[in-house]
Amino acid sequence: MPRQNVSSGSKFEEEIGYSRAVIVDDWIFVSGTTGYNYDTGNISADVCEQTEQTMANIDKALREAGSSVSEVVRVRYILPNRNDFPCIKPVLRKWFGQVRPAATMVQAELMLDEMKIEIEVTAKKGAGVASQ
Repeated sequence: MPRQNVSSGSKFEEEIGYSRAVIVDDWIFVSGTTGYNYDTGNISADVCEQTEQTMANIDKALREAGSSVSEVVRVRYILPNRNDFPCIKPVLRKWFGQVRPAATMVQAELMLDEMKIEIEVTAKKGAGVASQ
């Protein structure tokens, strides 16, 4: 299967030269994604709201790639402030509680100070977790 790129329409994709997701065979690699609402260009100041929007952005990219959050096998959370991690756990549990992908949390500065979280995932078509 040839490589296929998925775009979200984010201004950063055009400026930097990357895709929101890349599909190769049954694998979907979703780029680091932040909490911008791509329809409005806005981002909340609240880390929990950013996390929810980030996951909605990832969900949309996965669906456009013919996959879903249930097929995520790897996730990486990047937060500038590690002290924000405990308060975003309920949002992460909502999206990944049944999926339980391999996960890593890293503390690092992000491209803009308004970004409070960035999430990167890898999914494999056919590796989904059935709803319980």
